[in-house]
Amino acid sequence: MKKLLSVLLACVLVLGLAACGNDKQQNAGNNNQQEEQPVLRMATNAEFPPYEYYEGDKIVGIDAEVAAAIAEKLGMKLEIEDMAFESTLMALSTGQTDMVMAGMTVTEERKENANFSTPYAEGHQVVIVKEDSEIETLDDLQGKKIGVQTNTTGDIYSTDDFGDEAVERYNKGADAVIALSQGLIDAVIIDLEPAKVFVATNDGLKLLETEYATEEYAIALNKENTELFEKVDGALQELIADGTVQEIVDRYINAE
Repeated sequence: MKKLLSVLLACVLVLGLAACGNDKQQNAGNNNQQEEQPVLRMATNAEFPPYEYYEGDKIVGIDAEVAAAIAEKLGMKLEIEDMAFESTLMALSTGQTDMVMAGMTVTEERKENANFSTPYAEGHQVVIVKEDSEIETLDDLQGKKIGVQTNTTGDIYSTDDFGDEAVERYNKGADAVIALSQGLIDAVIIDLEPAKVFVATNDGLKLLETEYATEEYAIALNKENTELFEKVDGALQELIADGTVQEIVDRYINAE
């Protein structure tokens, strides 16, 4: 009888250990699946509403949502890092990030250091001035002090058109707008959508009716990682084709 009980106890012990082992293997498998989900790292400058900005401690906006849709389509986990705009392409070239979405305009100079996706939105450079400003046309900007965000196309274009001595550079577009409100500069050249926000939230400012330039926004990716470029651009093209990108844009910008 004692022998029989010993055998039964041994069987129970073996089965219990086997069950625990199976549970551990299953849990380990689940953990591995979570750990193995690849990460898509995006660099941005979250000072550019409605494309990227903070809502509490979370970065939201058009670029953030389009990037999330791309990551979901690729089965990847999106991670967004906020940094100075002028640092984004450097972070891309050094491998600190996988792609840049920051209302990034495609230029010939930037194409030397990055591959650009299919354009997903159109941007417009505009001029902000004080309501009582004597500046009424683009020609009136000659001889004036123009504020821009460093290394943006507003910086590039205004330097070419009005000379380096006419341009005052700021780390953030908001800083340039503050300088304008304080009378330190005469105008700010910046993208239309953030310009609308700045004018709406700062008394005494207005937009010139004439646009300064029209451009296209695209995703910048590392020139060496052609595999990721093809995946991201392919996913973006699908999201453009099925209307997802336009739906996101329309949610942030009133469709006309």
